[in-house]
Amino acid sequence: MNDQLPLLKLAAVMAGLPESDFPRAERLIDGNPRHDTWNRVDVGIGAGRLYCGVWRSEVGHWRIEMGVGEHELFTVLAGRCRVHREDGSFDEAGPGEALFIPAGFRGSFEVLEPVIKTYAIVAPQAGEQPPAD
Repeated sequence: MNDQLPLLKLAAVMAGLPESDFPRAERLIDGNPRHDTWNRVDVGIGAGRLYCGVWRSEVGHWRIEMGVGEHELFTVLAGRCRVHREDGSFDEAGPGEALFIPAGFRGSFEVLEPVIKTYAIVAPQAGEQPPAD
């Protein structure tokens, strides 16, 4: 049990200003969607870190690569998205559905309708992380 972290509630509408960014140009497939992130947890866990929060994105499509030891579980609160594998297959998620992206995954992320999702990412400690999307 970690007494240093308070109980945390995540919602489709979060207080405060998000950190905003866009996919890197070399990863873009379609569009140039703005991403807003409300990261509410950034804590060390063993040899790694845990990040949790809420993420919002406009419609678009870009390549993604999960690093060694980097896993993500997300749940869609609003909108629709697809996670495409390199072989062309994909899984789609909408409100109330979750997807797990394993370490080492290579493919792309496509937002079909503006998406809001909660996420939990386990990654190596800072300095060992792969480049961000």
